[in-house]
Amino acid sequence: MLDPQITTVLFDLDGTLLPMELEAFTKTYFGLLAKKAAPYGYEPEPLVAAVWKGTKAMVKNDGSKPNDQAFWDTFAQVLGEDVKKLRPEFDSFYAKEFHGAKAACGENPLAKRAVEGLKAKGYDVILATNPIFPLVGVRTRLSWVGLTPEDFSHVTAYETYTTCKPNPAYYEEILRNIGKRPEECLMVGNDAQEDTAALKAGIPVYLVTDCLLNSAGLDLSSIPQGSFSEFLHWAGLE
Repeated sequence: MLDPQITTVLFDLDGTLLPMELEAFTKTYFGLLAKKAAPYGYEPEPLVAAVWKGTKAMVKNDGSKPNDQAFWDTFAQVLGEDVKKLRPEFDSFYAKEFHGAKAACGENPLAKRAVEGLKAKGYDVILATNPIFPLVGVRTRLSWVGLTPEDFSHVTAYETYTTCKPNPAYYEEILRNIGKRPEECLMVGNDAQEDTAALKAGIPVYLVTDCLLNSAGLDLSSIPQGSFSEFLHWAGLE
């Protein structure tokens, strides 16, 4: 059950609130993005390679610049400075065509129940999704489980964050931004590497096992865990 001193629950999005098989989702997402960029003269393989390099730049970001700047600077180094002119087109993609990637995701009617239930009990609820997408892309993915950014008291996105998972500094950045102590918070996620990094920042973790990722084979036996439905029961929401 939730520790009495916890006031704030942080939720991961992909694989936690939003069920997905990451490889299938990524393949669908990149296919849609390549189709969007094709009329502007960008071939799929170089485009996807540049997106990966930009993503790695965000993951390695040391807090010295916003993640969106880290991405676009690296993206432009690979594809040329002119690609920066496409940023409005990318934002439009995440608002529109990106919805096509929902087909690679599952349903989770319990996501909305969890968020609303916790808020009704007086908890602050934070969306701690890895800030490698623009806010518009976060909004789109949330809509697939019936939620919006406004349902959360704080949302992490690439425009506003300077670190990423699995860097513990990402969780420290959240704590600074929301004005909470680590022991007041709980991180709920599905990635044994990215989400348990919260432990290094002093934040306890609950692992949702429906779409559990543990490619490194970490020992997770000491971490509270269960299906999303079991989390609701554990948190006293049903």
